[in-house]
Amino acid sequence: MTQTNASSELKFKFDAVFYYVNDLEKSIAFYQEKLGFPLVSRDYVARFNVNGVLFELVPHSSGTVVAASGNARLSLGTDDIHQAVRQLRARGVTTSEVKEETGGLLAFFHDPDGNELCLWQNT
Repeated sequence: MTQTNASSELKFKFDAVFYYVNDLEKSIAFYQEKLGFPLVSRDYVARFNVNGVLFELVPHSSGTVVAASGNARLSLGTDDIHQAVRQLRARGVTTSEVKEETGGLLAFFHDPDGNELCLWQNT
């Protein structure tokens, strides 16, 4: 039996992370105004540059309400999670309390469509 090197067969490169949203305008405002993400382009989707990572908002096309589901989340690193939580709350974002996890500190919040985001600080 001959073994092949999987990395030589698959030539992937990172493209983007995206969330489905119900109201594109409301979601764009949240990510720009509350999180400070720079909008880099917009056509049928909105694209943001988050420290070199392409993050997209994609309108849900089925006409049904998108419900938060699955286990994916956008995780945002920070050097001072307590300050970041204070700033988000001052901007009207509801966050969880900061909790200690193995290797760091963690806090959660949601976008207007219920997509989960988290803050992470390495300890």
